[in-house]
Amino acid sequence: MKLTRDRHVVVGADFAGYPLKEAVKEHLQERGWTVHDLTPSQEDAPMYHRVGFMLGAQIAERRFEKALAFCGSGMGIHVAASKVPHVHAAVCESVPSALRATTANNCNLLAMGAFYIAPRLGKAMADAFLDHEFGDGYEDWDGFADYHRIGFDECENFDYGAYRDNGFEVVNPGEAVLGDEPRGLAF
Repeated sequence: MKLTRDRHVVVGADFAGYPLKEAVKEHLQERGWTVHDLTPSQEDAPMYHRVGFMLGAQIAERRFEKALAFCGSGMGIHVAASKVPHVHAAVCESVPSALRATTANNCNLLAMGAFYIAPRLGKAMADAFLDHEFGDGYEDWDGFADYHRIGFDECENFDYGAYRDNGFEVVNPGEAVLGDEPRGLAF
């Protein structure tokens, strides 16, 4: 698997997200990242959902640890990528939300919408998402990692049939005690 700590990321965009993807890709390459682009041509870019499936497959097949997805709103590509097993996608429109997606929710795909995100903001969001990992910044919050790991694991292993058969309750839910939020934590 190509890991973010080794500065590898996979990217893709539909026609609407293509210009933002190009700006973010150039920025990451300037910072020493190896960027694997599944959509190198705007004219040949597949429909948003197909790009989402393509990127999701890179994660599901354990080729890449993290991906960046770009479409007009970020929503459609996010929905499609989320249909692929092992994808934990986030659609974000700010640096704090991109940071939180990786540090608290352990997301492995960040979707951005070029209709709403300017290139400079997209670059900062990509940096926040790729330069951090689960738990960063929350080391002093007792129970934080356990609490959020349960959420990740229950999503990763979710079986709708079992959930339905259990009266729409999580089967064997995990439990964690979340301590008081540390003073000075901004988000």
